[in-house]
Amino acid sequence: MTVSYSLKDIAEHIGADVCGDNDFRISGISTLRLADTNELAFLANSAYRQDLERTKAGVVILSPEMVEYYSGQKLIVTNPYLGYALATALFDRAPVAVPGIHSSAVVANCANIDPTAAIGPLAVIGEGVTIGANTRVGAGTIIDNNVAIGENCRIAGNVSIYHSVVLGNFVTVHSGAVIGADGFGFAQHQGRWIKIHQLGGVVIGNNVEIGACTTIDRGALADTVIKDGVIVDNHVQIAHNVQVGENTAMAAFTGISGSTTIGKNCTFAGRAGCVGHITLCDGSHLTGGTILTKSLLEPGSYSSGTMFSKTREWKKNAVRFNQLDDLAQRVRQLEKKL
Repeated sequence: MTVSYSLKDIAEHIGADVCGDNDFRISGISTLRLADTNELAFLANSAYRQDLERTKAGVVILSPEMVEYYSGQKLIVTNPYLGYALATALFDRAPVAVPGIHSSAVVANCANIDPTAAIGPLAVIGEGVTIGANTRVGAGTIIDNNVAIGENCRIAGNVSIYHSVVLGNFVTVHSGAVIGADGFGFAQHQGRWIKIHQLGGVVIGNNVEIGACTTIDRGALADTVIKDGVIVDNHVQIAHNVQVGENTAMAAFTGISGSTTIGKNCTFAGRAGCVGHITLCDGSHLTGGTILTKSLLEPGSYSSGTMFSKTREWKKNAVRFNQLDDLAQRVRQLEKKL
């Protein structure tokens, strides 16, 4: 069934001013290049202004600065990308779960599941688990003993949540994620490794999103803590006892070593990482591939590594990097002579 909305309805939903027919119907969202006459598009980056001239979209979300460059119907908002984000909620085609427990699910007698929650096929719910109102648990997901999950959460299929983990409200966990696995803790003794049992848990706040195949380890003694509004991409590793501040974002393949404390509103681009036992202040931003080896006490953008180049040139420069210390000492000697 095709769902459509009037221009007026969409404008009210995203907080936009209408320039066009309030009753015009929109049945989808697409890019400027691919949009059809019954679809909504947006322009959030002026680099794509040439696409605005050729688009077939029925309506375009624009900033006030871009209005003069488009003569068609438009929705005018200060932040077109935010307007687009809000509009996507109207056209989300994800299946709606039916409240109740599937007949093939295995649920402990002492689990406390709200009647409005939905538990999918072959899910396993352990003893002492609590699941709040309107929360959805996907097929094949395993929730171990004494886990607390809040309201309006979406736990996708094939997620593993270990014992004594706490999730707040409006938390999304994508398939393959593992929350509460043992942290990497071992002690050396006579040439062999002795396991340190991880006695803490994981506490996740409200409005958190955790990507597919991401792992968040439980704490060794205290809990690993992910605070409100944090967004974590696919294939991210967060080690034991890490603390992640509000509204921090981590892109794919980020790796955070144990006992690192991360402030609010930080960002980690792809393949960024931190050594353990350091602190990042609020507003710290790591660019792609950056490896942080000491604490950051001043907000800003930080980078490490070298820029890419042709392999032949990169090899030459790599040799020169190894010569920098010798070069620095020679410069000091010359400065003393001068």
